[in-house]
Amino acid sequence: MIKGLHHNAYRCRDSEETRAFYEGFLGLPLSGALEIAETKSGRKTKVLHTFYRLDDGSFLAFFEAPDMPFEFKAQHDFDLHIALEVAPDVLRPMLEKGKAAGIETRGISDHRFIDSIYFRDPNGYVVELTAKRAGHDEEMAPGNTRSRDILTRWTAEKRAPRAAE
Repeated sequence: MIKGLHHNAYRCRDSEETRAFYEGFLGLPLSGALEIAETKSGRKTKVLHTFYRLDDGSFLAFFEAPDMPFEFKAQHDFDLHIALEVAPDVLRPMLEKGKAAGIETRGISDHRFIDSIYFRDPNGYVVELTAKRAGHDEEMAPGNTRSRDILTRWTAEKRAPRAAE
């Protein structure tokens, strides 16, 4: 049925600033651009849709839509972030590259089954570079009973009436 991710799409403030970060800094080649002059409902518009290719053949995509309001803000990791997989030996050099480039950079974070570093892109999105550790595939396996148990407990606690304080 679902074969994989083709692309995830986000709004961007400026297509060239976005290209400089995703292609110039991260190394994802600009692989497609589509100008949209009219919506499917017939409304005239001027939108640029760009695509950056990942090694697995999927894409990160962006829409620059100056005629459509959008609140760009520094996103919190818990609200929205883009996580991209890299080899473990890539983390430290990219961390140093981000700091040297003056990009908001943090990490290396130990998440038990992955290690991650974080950047903020020109649109306010958090971009995470993550490297798998040994045991990653078992931890993330569909049907992992530990994950199901954590979710079940979380849901029960959330729904339980709180004791009077």
